[in-house]
Amino acid sequence: MPPWLEPLERLVEAGGSVLVVIVLVAMLLFSLALERVWYFRITYRRARRALIRRWAARRDHLSWSALTLREAWTRDLIGRLRRPLPWLRLLVALCPLLGLLGTVTGMIAVFDSLALSDTSQARAMADGVARATLPTLAGMAVAVVGLLFTSRLEHIIRREDQRLHDRLARAVEESDA
Repeated sequence: MPPWLEPLERLVEAGGSVLVVIVLVAMLLFSLALERVWYFRITYRRARRALIRRWAARRDHLSWSALTLREAWTRDLIGRLRRPLPWLRLLVALCPLLGLLGTVTGMIAVFDSLALSDTSQARAMADGVARATLPTLAGMAVAVVGLLFTSRLEHIIRREDQRLHDRLARAVEESDA
């Protein structure tokens, strides 16, 4: 086995194959999180500026159709910011369940090995229980960090929705002056 795969081999030995699945889910979760940070800092801000310029360039700002158009534009822009939230929530909810699956399968393996050995060694059982609970710890840790990011992203989206409406109103005031 190549030396760069040794940590993965130790991970599988310590927590089982479910721990590898948790690591893959965590990588996907944090990749989506980094993509959202990138999107918010680069793409979203450009799109927001373009939307404000487009709204300010319009002649009609007060009619029902203009206000409806403004609402549709803002809903579309905020919707693009909100798009991966269901996937992030799904991955966050999946992590503790995968951890529990790893613990249950690990405990089954511990009891199975104890039944085959016909000895009740407390040390072997304690080591097996410790290995079995490692996936739960990993799943919960990833879920907590993912939950923190998801709630922060939801807060940013709510704040940006309000700011966008405020900036559009301010752009109309500045264009009328």
